Amino acid sequence: MFLPKKFDILSEKIQQLTDWSLKKPIIRLNSERFKHYVKTAPRNYSMIVMLTAMSPQRQCSICKQAHDEFQIVAQSYRYSSAFTNKVFFGLVDFDDGSEVFQYLKLNSAPVFIHFPPRMKPKKSDYMDISRWGFSAEQIAKWIHDRADVQIHIFRPPNYSGFLLIILLVTMIGGLLYIKRNSLEFLYNQVVWGMFVVLAILICISGQIWNSIRGSPFLHRNPQTGQIGLFSGSSGYQFIAETYVVFLLYILFLNDHSFYFRSPFYPCVSIQNRCKASNKLIDLSIQCRLSSMFSIGNK
Repeated sequence: MFLPKKFDILSEKIQQLTDWSLKKPIIRLNSERFKHYVKTAPRNYSMIVMLTAMSPQRQCSICKQAHDEFQIVAQSYRYSSAFTNKVFFGLVDFDDGSEVFQYLKLNSAPVFIHFPPRMKPKKSDYMDISRWGFSAEQIAKWIHDRADVQIHIFRPPNYSGFLLIILLVTMIGGLLYIKRNSLEFLYNQVVWGMFVVLAILICISGQIWNSIRGSPFLHRNPQTGQIGLFSGSSGYQFIAETYVVFLLYILFLNDHSFYFRSPFYPCVSIQNRCKASNKLIDLSIQCRLSSMFSIGNK
């Protein structure tokens, strides 16, 4: 009698989880549901669970971003041919399941955990978002490694970037049309030099890494409310951290002068105008192209 009863419980679990998944790709789990469908045997299916703190009182700025990416993964799986009753997506909010956080000994959010069939999660079943981030593509790759399920990500179309480019091109075109009779500023090497330096600072401060990895602005502990601007991992960073680095680079450059040498401008400094004699002007005209831009102390 024990085996049939155990089989009935497992069938009931799978049927209920399947019904919930057909309605919404992500199943909301409180402490009771987590204990019954995730923690307690029998279970022959995998659960991909996100633990988060979505309440505004928790002030978890990255939880909303992580939830949106997790939602994309769950929807991509739900409406694909790979959808089966072997993998389900669940979500535990801190306000609905604080006991789950205590059981898993978690004091931060968001956290992604893979609960394998008939087993407790190991260290490798915890996604390292400090290293990989939490973009939908990275989550899908991690799920494939842990649950052997291939999920092709389908993102909803986003026209904001396209509209922004059109707006930017229109503004630049309008400015050039208005200033069509006075375009001397296009030949101003100081302006172009400042633009190049700004582009370099943006790159070396980590902004490109942020756009690729989709890193959050900052981190807030959902239990203590403590804000973290700097990541504790050497392989991860927050957007706020890169802004601090950007400002530090500007402060560092504040102690140095930028010089632009060319046949047209012998020596121009962003901070202090060079006082060069006519003789120095003649010498600067003979500078090589390789020395058109140099950084140093004058």
